[in-house]
Amino acid sequence: MGVANEPSYAGVLNIFHEVAKNSLGLYPKLTNANIELLNYSENATYLVRDFANNKKYILRVNRPGYHTKEEIESELLWLKSINRDSPITVPLPFPGSNWENVQEVHLHDEQSPFYCTLFAFLEGESPSEENEQELIVQFENLGEITAHLHNHSINWKPPQTINRWSWDYENVIGNDPIWGRWQDGKGITPQRLELFQKVSEVIKHRLDQYGKSNDRFGLIHADLRLPNLIIEDKVIKVIDFDDCGFSWYMFDLATSLSFIEHQPYVPDLIRAWVKGYRKVRPLSKQEEDEIPTFILMRRLMLIAWIGSHDNPTSQELGSKYTEQTDALAIRYLERFNL
Repeated sequence: MGVANEPSYAGVLNIFHEVAKNSLGLYPKLTNANIELLNYSENATYLVRDFANNKKYILRVNRPGYHTKEEIESELLWLKSINRDSPITVPLPFPGSNWENVQEVHLHDEQSPFYCTLFAFLEGESPSEENEQELIVQFENLGEITAHLHNHSINWKPPQTINRWSWDYENVIGNDPIWGRWQDGKGITPQRLELFQKVSEVIKHRLDQYGKSNDRFGLIHADLRLPNLIIEDKVIKVIDFDDCGFSWYMFDLATSLSFIEHQPYVPDLIRAWVKGYRKVRPLSKQEEDEIPTFILMRRLMLIAWIGSHDNPTSQELGSKYTEQTDALAIRYLERFNL
């Protein structure tokens, strides 16, 4: 998706780069720093090297129209609470010269401000989907971490209203999808449209039966995929809470499997995750049985994301990701379409 009606991917990055450079002047610590683009998805993320103090930071530049300032402030409020009241390591924000964590940058030809946030840099590496056995071990640890996160969410009493999206059925793959319609994804044929529509209908029916009780639905990370996990000395740190919102707790597991749902080792990852989760928090048989529903919902959501975004990840995945969903969809219907 473009920014400010700019059609080209390079033009979009040029705008974000200008915003990122301008934002450095709003932080008193960054008098002698440079920036390096790490990722562009919903937002642009930069590595900031502060040569004066020999330190590194992460700068996130939010795409205008994606989140309001109040929504970002709610995200940061939760981050600080997780850091204070849970065993999970997360990156904390740094305030600017005005002591606010969310800085506004205006460009001369842009109507809406860009919101920038500076985070602590966490040392470590993301898990690799290429190392199957190591990934299984890591998923057991991730299950524990996710259970701690969910316990914190349930027990947290925020001092103010938390303004975040709801990742429910309608906002994910229903009539009001935040990331676009899966029906407009790449590689959608008439036959695939019919197949996925049946899957979507079964998902809705099962989620209606599953319900949204407080022990099943609440504030979650909502994007615990491998690049958002940092491992150092076997300890998992969690980054990028930009998509945190209200959804089913089991949806966090589905997001951990983003883009690899079709891999043959995924059942082993799920078993390891469930084992780790149950070390910290109870998980009923009904919750475990519904895991495939959340995986397929996430998969359709990502088909929509690929179709509505223009960046290296979406270009690499393309229609092949949609085609690889067929087998998952058929197995899901064989199991649940009674």
